[in-house]
Amino acid sequence: MTRPRTARTALLAALLLAGSATLAAPPAGATTPAHDYADVLDLHGTPAAALPGDADDVNRVNVFADRGAWHAYALPEAGDRAAYGGFSGPLYIAQEYPWWLSKSFSRIRLTEGGRTLDLAAGGAPRLTSHPGRLVQSYDLGRGLRLTLTLRFATDRSALVRAEVRNTGTGRRTLGADWTGSLLRPAEAPMRDAPQLRATASGVGVAFAKVRETWDYLTDGTERFEVTHKDPVRTTVDGDSYRTETTAPVSLAPGAAHRFDWTESYTFTEAERAREARRTRAVLAHPHTYVSAADARWRGYVAGVTRGVPADRRRTAVKSLETLVTNWRSAAGQLKHDGITPSISYKWFTGGLWSWDTWKQAVGTARFDARLAQTQIRSMFDRQITADSTTRPQDAGMIPDALFYNDPERGGGNWNERNSKPPLASWSVWEVYRKSGDRAFLRELYPKLAAYQGWWYRNRDHDRDGLAEYGATVDPANDSAEQRRLAAAWESGMDNAPRFDADLGTSVVANHAPDGALVGYSLNQESVDLNAYLAQDQGYLARIAEAIGKHADAARWQRKADATHAAVRAKMYDPRDGWFHDVDLTTGARLTARGRGIEGAVPLWTGTASREQARAVRAELTDPAEFATPMPFPTVAASSPYFAPTRYWRGPVWLDQAYFALEGLRRYGYGQDADALTDRLLAKASGLTGKAPVMENYNPLTGAPLNSPNFSWSAALLLPLLGRR
Repeated sequence: MTRPRTARTALLAALLLAGSATLAAPPAGATTPAHDYADVLDLHGTPAAALPGDADDVNRVNVFADRGAWHAYALPEAGDRAAYGGFSGPLYIAQEYPWWLSKSFSRIRLTEGGRTLDLAAGGAPRLTSHPGRLVQSYDLGRGLRLTLTLRFATDRSALVRAEVRNTGTGRRTLGADWTGSLLRPAEAPMRDAPQLRATASGVGVAFAKVRETWDYLTDGTERFEVTHKDPVRTTVDGDSYRTETTAPVSLAPGAAHRFDWTESYTFTEAERAREARRTRAVLAHPHTYVSAADARWRGYVAGVTRGVPADRRRTAVKSLETLVTNWRSAAGQLKHDGITPSISYKWFTGGLWSWDTWKQAVGTARFDARLAQTQIRSMFDRQITADSTTRPQDAGMIPDALFYNDPERGGGNWNERNSKPPLASWSVWEVYRKSGDRAFLRELYPKLAAYQGWWYRNRDHDRDGLAEYGATVDPANDSAEQRRLAAAWESGMDNAPRFDADLGTSVVANHAPDGALVGYSLNQESVDLNAYLAQDQGYLARIAEAIGKHADAARWQRKADATHAAVRAKMYDPRDGWFHDVDLTTGARLTARGRGIEGAVPLWTGTASREQARAVRAELTDPAEFATPMPFPTVAASSPYFAPTRYWRGPVWLDQAYFALEGLRRYGYGQDADALTDRLLAKASGLTGKAPVMENYNPLTGAPLNSPNFSWSAALLLPLLGRR
C-alpha cells in the first residue's frame, strides 16, 4: 500500500541515519517494548512433511506472516536442537494451497577455528514470538550471543537478521554458513515441482508448472529466493544446499555483526524483478525497515487494545496476529489485498469470501482502516456488471468466493453459484467510522446500491418485498439438489436444519418480466436475510446522507422502514417468542424446524419491536435454549436437530454470538450481554491462553472445532473484548 507523505519523509530520514553492519548496538529484536504480548499464540513447531494437513486438512503448526505475504514461518520447538538456528518453514502457498518448503530452509551455523559452535552451549535458547516478529536468542557460551529476528519487509519478502555479539574480553574471528533441505511432496506431479538452484547472492527454489486443481497450482514462474547482504557462495547437492560467507568476521570485545538476508516468494517474472529491486533497498538500509515494521505494529497493538480491559488484551493481540497472518496481498485474480479465512486450513488458505470480508473489515478497521478498505474493494473488484458476457442478469451481485485462479484459469474454488448475506453497507459504514474517509463512501455507494438492486430483482420470487436465499444461473447449478445446496451456501449457514431437503426445502425458478431465467430461490423467505437487507438499506441511507445525496437517503430510509415492518409482521411468532423463516407459498412460519440463532438477528439489526425483543431475550438467556455453557449455539439446545459438533447445527460461531450480544445491548439488556460475554470468553477453550482462535466451538464444553486461526472469529472478538 502507498505510504502517506509523512511516512515517506520519516523513511528518508531513517535512510540517512542508517548505520553499518558491524557495530555495538542494542540486540536485534529489542526495539519494540511489547514484552507483555510475547507468545500470545503458540508458534512453535517443525513440519514433518511437505503436505501440511492432517486427516481434516488442518495444519496444526501455527505460523506467522505479515504485509500480505504468501509465505509464513514458525519457531522451533524448545529442545529440538536439530532445528536451532533457523525458522520453521517457510510454508508457501501454491496459488491456492499451502505446502511446507522445508523443515527449516535457512539454518545458520557459526564456526571458529574450524570448529562448529554449539548454539545451546550456554543453556536452552529463548524462542519467542512478539507482535510483528519472531525472535530466537542463543547463548553460545564463552562470551558469544546470537539473536535471530524475522520480520516481513514487503508483501513478498521477509527480512531475517542474525546478530552475533561478542560479550567477552578477547577478539573473536568467526565464520558463518547456512544450510537447508527441501521437503519434497510425496506424490507426482507435485513431487518434482521444487528445484534448488545456487545464485550469486544465496540460493533459490524454482517451481515447475503443475495444474492440480484440488491440490497444487503453479505456473512455472514462481520463485523462492534467499538473498544475503554479505558476499557468499553456495553449493547445491540434490535437495540440500550450503551457503557460506566468503570472509570471516572479526569481532572486538563488545562489538556485534549482523548477517542480514531476505527470503522472498514471488509468483511471476514481473514480481520477481520488482522484488529484486526492493530487496536490494531492504538490505542496503535494514534499520529503516525494522523501524517501520516496529512502528506499524505498535500502532496495531494500540488500536486493538484501546478500551480493552487489561486481562483481555492478550486475546486482542492474538486476534490481531490472526488477522495479519491471514492477510494476502494482491496476486493472480485477486486485485486488492484481502484477508483469507485461515492459512491453517487447506480450503481456506488462498481465497476471499464476501461475508467473511464484510465482518473481517469491521475488525481490521480497529487497527488499519486502509487495509479494511482494500479488502472491501477486493470483493467489489468482481462485482458483476451489466456488460458481463456470461451473467448479465446478475448485474450488481457479489460472488461468494474469489481465488488466485478464476474458472478460465482452471480455478475450481472460485464460486459464482451464489452470493452471501448482504452485510456490505454495514461494513463500509463501520470502516468509515474509523477512517472518516468520505471519498471511500462516494466510491462504494453506487456499488452498494447495485448490490441491493440485485437481491430484489433476482431473489424476491413473489415480488412482495421479502427476499429468499437462492442460486444463480450457473453451469454447476445443474440440478434441483445442486441449486438447493448453492442456496444454503448463500445463507452462509450451509447445513443448518432450516435448509434440509427432507424438511421440505426446495428451490423455485425466478424470471425477469420478459420471461428470462435470472436465478433460483428457496421456497422460504429467510428472517436473517431480510433483517440484513433492512439494515443494509438503513446504512445506505446514512451513506447517502453523508455524501450529500439527501433524496436518496430519504428513499433508502423509507425502504428500510418498510422492510423492518414486514419482518416484524410476518416472521415473528408470538406463540414461541421467536423469529422464523416463512413458507414462500403459504406465508406460514416454519416453526417446526425449531429455533435457530438466525432468529436473534432482528435484534442486532434493530428490526424487532420492544415486545418482540423482550421475548427473544428470554430465549437467549435460557440455558435450555441458547444460554448453553458456551452461549449461542447455532441451533437451540431444545431443538430435535441440535448437534453440538456439526457445523451449523449446534456449534457456537463468534459472528452469530456477536450479533446476539449486540442485539441484547441495543434493546437495553446490557447486563445480560455482559454476563454472557464473560461466559463466552471464559468457556471457549484456549481463548485466553496460547491456543489459536477457532472457527467455532462446542456449546456444551467450549471445545475447539474445525479451522484454527479463523479470521472472522478474530475480527469480531475485537469489539467483544472491549465490552464489560
